[in-house]
Amino acid sequence: MMLIILGETPGTKSTGCTAKEKSMNHPAANPKSKSNSSSKGTAVITGASRGIGAVYADRLAKRGYDLILVARIEARLKALSARLRSETGRSVTALSADLNSKADLAKVETALRDDQTITLLVNNAGIAVAQLLDADVEKMDATIALNTTALTRLTYAAAPRFVARGAGTIINIASVVGISPETLNGVYGGTKAFVIALCHSLQHELADKGIRVQAVLPGATTTDLWEIAGLPSQNLPASIVMSPEDVVDAALVVSTRAN
Repeated sequence: MMLIILGETPGTKSTGCTAKEKSMNHPAANPKSKSNSSSKGTAVITGASRGIGAVYADRLAKRGYDLILVARIEARLKALSARLRSETGRSVTALSADLNSKADLAKVETALRDDQTITLLVNNAGIAVAQLLDADVEKMDATIALNTTALTRLTYAAAPRFVARGAGTIINIASVVGISPETLNGVYGGTKAFVIALCHSLQHELADKGIRVQAVLPGATTTDLWEIAGLPSQNLPASIVMSPEDVVDAALVVSTRAN
């Protein structure tokens, strides 16, 4: 199993890890008790209704964050929000939005600019497409728009407020195919290479302003994205496949060490 984390906290160098560093027993990995602590601020998570995004929602709520959860499928989003409110006592807002819709994207950008409680952004929303010769060009265009344009606009909606406060965290979900584009559709790999480059640039630009930027590069993960891309995780050796929980817990362990 392979997971690469690229992150920089002000005053530290970039760090990396593999999935071997994950630990479900690590105190930062999976707290289960209802949170009674004061809020650490609000975390905005896109693509939050399932997979990696839903696990981030669960873990961050249990760490004391209030949440704004963004996803297209409203029923699933509301069900997750209700569960997390009940289990953690945190404030959880469900914001149904299609980030490939300019109007919906603008709603989320406005929240990031105007809500002064927001301290953390997880750009997780993303889609994949089939191999090039089997893919529809309109779907590839939508992939580029969601994986790069929407992510960039949300990042740049949040960054100025974080800089003004002197603190904040931006987590962008990339992929190992960003450095191994031959694995899946090159368009998808290209969008993830963009995310990695953007994160490196942001780390350089924002490191002295109190902002932490982390890029998370999952390998093969048990989500439907890999099946959509034409490489179902169940067809891969179990030794190289991670669960969404593995991905998030490993990333949060690294984030905790950086603090």
